[in-house]
Formats: sequence, C-alpha cells, structure tokens
Amino acid sequence: MDDIKRDHRSKKIDMTQGSILFNVLLFAIPIIIGNVLQQTYTTVDTLVVSRNCTETALAAVGTSAQPVEVLLCIFLGIGAGVSILIAQSSGAGDLDKVISISKTATSFVYLCGIPVTILGWFATPFILSLMRVPADVSGEAVLYTRIVLLGTIGNIGYNMNAGILRGLGDSIASLCFLVVSAVTNIALDIVFVAFFKLGVMGASLATMIALLLSWLVSMIYVKVKFPELEFTFLPRYYNKDDMKNILMIGLPIGLNNSLYSLGHMAMQVLVNSQGTEFMAGLAVGGRITGLSNITIASMAASASTFAGQNYGARNYSRLREGYRKLPAFGGLITLMLGLVFVTLRYQVLRLFTDDEVVLMYAARFIVVLMLSQWSFAVFNCLCNILNGIGLVKYTTIVNLLMLWAVRIPAAYLISRFWDGRFVMVAFPISFVFGMVSMILYCNFSKSFRSIIMREDAV
Repeated sequence: MDDIKRDHRSKKIDMTQGSILFNVLLFAIPIIIGNVLQQTYTTVDTLVVSRNCTETALAAVGTSAQPVEVLLCIFLGIGAGVSILIAQSSGAGDLDKVISISKTATSFVYLCGIPVTILGWFATPFILSLMRVPADVSGEAVLYTRIVLLGTIGNIGYNMNAGILRGLGDSIASLCFLVVSAVTNIALDIVFVAFFKLGVMGASLATMIALLLSWLVSMIYVKVKFPELEFTFLPRYYNKDDMKNILMIGLPIGLNNSLYSLGHMAMQVLVNSQGTEFMAGLAVGGRITGLSNITIASMAASASTFAGQNYGARNYSRLREGYRKLPAFGGLITLMLGLVFVTLRYQVLRLFTDDEVVLMYAARFIVVLMLSQWSFAVFNCLCNILNGIGLVKYTTIVNLLMLWAVRIPAAYLISRFWDGRFVMVAFPISFVFGMVSMILYCNFSKSFRSIIMREDAV
C-alpha cells in the first residue's frame, strides 16, 4: 500500500510541501492555457459559422449557447466539488477514499447525464420560447441545442475526470484533453460546415463529438496513468455518503455559477439599452478583460486545490501561510496585468475596431475594470480557499449577493439616475463589496478561525 501511495503522489503536484507560490503557479499555468484555448476555439467556431452560414444560423448558435452554458456551469461546480474532496483525501494520504470518490463520480456521470440529455431534448423548445427567440431563428436554435445536449454525458464525464485529476494535483492532463477537444471541434467545423455545408447541424455535431471525445480520452488517461484508482469506464460502484458530500460541496458552487450566468444576461439588458456603439464597445473591451478573468479563475482553482490538500494533510500552519500569501499574490498579478492593458489599451483595441466612438467606450470599460479587478482576484482566492476546506455556504451567499444585491441594482441606479454609459462602474462596486465581505468573514468567523488556527498533525 505504501508503494502505491508513493507512486500515486509522484504523478501530481504535491501542494503540502515546497514553495507555495511556485506550486500554485505551476498548477495554474496549464489551466490558464486551457481557458485561453477554450476561448480560441469558441471564437473559431463562431467565425466558421459566420463565414459559411446565414445570419439566422449565426444567431441560432449564439442564442443556443446561453442555456447550454447555464447547464455547463452546474456541472463545472460539481466537478469542483469532486476536485475538493479528492484533494482533501489525497492530502490525507487516504487512497481508499480517493478510489471511492472517483468511482462514485463515474456513477454520477451516468445517473445524471442520461436523464438530463433526455429531459433537455424535450424541454429545449420550451426553454428557447421563454428566452423569446425570434421565430425565424427558433427552428435552427432548437436543432443546435438538441444535438449539443446529446453530448451532455461527455461534458459531465470530462468535468468529473478533470475534477479528479485536479484534486490529485494534475492540471496538465486537463489541458491535453482540451487540446484534443479544440482540434477536433475546429477540424469538424471546417469539414461539416465549410466543406459539406451542413450549417447549424454541422456546427452542433462538431461540438457534440468533441465533448464525447474529450470524455473518452480523459477516461483512458485516468485508467492508464493512475491504475491504483481502479477506474472503470462503466459505473460499478456507488457510495451514498460520497455522493452526498460531492453534491453538498459541488452543487452550491454549480448553482452559483449558473445564477451568475443568468445575472450576466440581466446585465446585458442594461448594456443593450445604451445603443449599438456602446454594446460594441463593451463587447470589444470584454475580450481584453476576459484575459484577466482567465488568470483570476486559474489562480483561484489552484488555491482551492492547495487548501484541500493541506486541510486533508492537517498542515494548518501551511494553510495559514497560503491564506495570507495567495490572495495578495493573486491581487498583485492582476493589478500588474491591469496596468499593462490600461497603458496599451488603444493599441490593443485598434486590432478589433477603428470606430472612434466604439474605441472610447471600450477604453473606458478597460480602465474601470482593469484597475479594480485586483480586488476581485483577492475575493476569488479567499472564496476558493474556503471552498477547498469545505466552507462553501458563505462563499455562495456572498457571490449571489455581490451580483444580485449589489452589481445589478447598482447598474440600474447608475443608468436610471446618472448616465447609463457608465454602467460598468457597478463592477468595481461589487468587487469591493465581495472582497470586504470575505476579509471580514475570514477574520471574524469562528468556523474558519477554528480550522485555520489549529496545530499541525504530528
């Protein structure tokens, strides 16, 4: 058993020892590359459709992406729950628990994926009608959504396997799976849409096949590289307590992510009311601020794995050190990146547009967000440290309050009583609210302090 554990630990980044910042950066880099890759192939997907299909087809793809994204966010959160539990068990050196959670996660893929696919197929027309999709777009939107949903089980399976690997400290493998998925999606887009002229059906088939393939590759990888996990392609084991723990941690994170997506749609309504040039300016500016968001999300995911492994190993002094260093480090990196983009904003933005009015709005958006996102980075790191040790309830509440009780009302008040073209000021207001709320909780919560101030296990 000891040999197996040593072999198991040798294949991952062990965040219970060594330089905290170096390990977190090493873990975060593949996640950053993977997120950039996802944005890249999504852009290529849209480009291929726009160049080879009608405007209604492009609108159908764009509209259909929203309900699929809400669904994806839920399973991303549940995958995060798997990652946290695996990290805690891995840090504790409890291989039997790691095996049990991994097998239960595999069963979850089938128990959830098949019913969701069937339900989604029949519910798609109703969901799109609630979104008020125009009649000339509705038919293709239903077709696209239904076909993509056939790949739901692949989507869930990939996220479960990626969660297992991240919990073990292996973030490079997930990047490799994304490369496979991205290359497949782009290649099939070109074949189905550009060559065979299958339109929306071709684009959705490319996405569905890519999702299923990434799941298949991830299963093979886990089975070959981590034989000690006794991983199986089909469900053969189910632990009720493990499933309960996965859902208790992962479901709040997933639902929070989905409600965040819905909140972004609500914010978009306020943005749209300011006219086409303003919409275009924020869309262009969002391409730049999105790069900063990728860094923040990747650092936060690393912080979660760090906290989970050290909490499981009962390395409380190291957990305290990371709690102080990681939010400050994440905030500093984000601020430095923000200053670079603020300085070079016009040079970068002119790569996307030459319209002076659009440039003005985009530049304003970048200045407001990039000079305040450091506070969002601090907030995210603190949230994920708490998530990593299982304290997900408060982080979920603060996330929802930050969006629905602060950002959206602030944006409405700005557009109603000041100037809607400064609606982006609502973002830093919500960032600061979230950061202050988390700092106050970490300094005064008995639940958190009772964990962070414990003595290390001997």
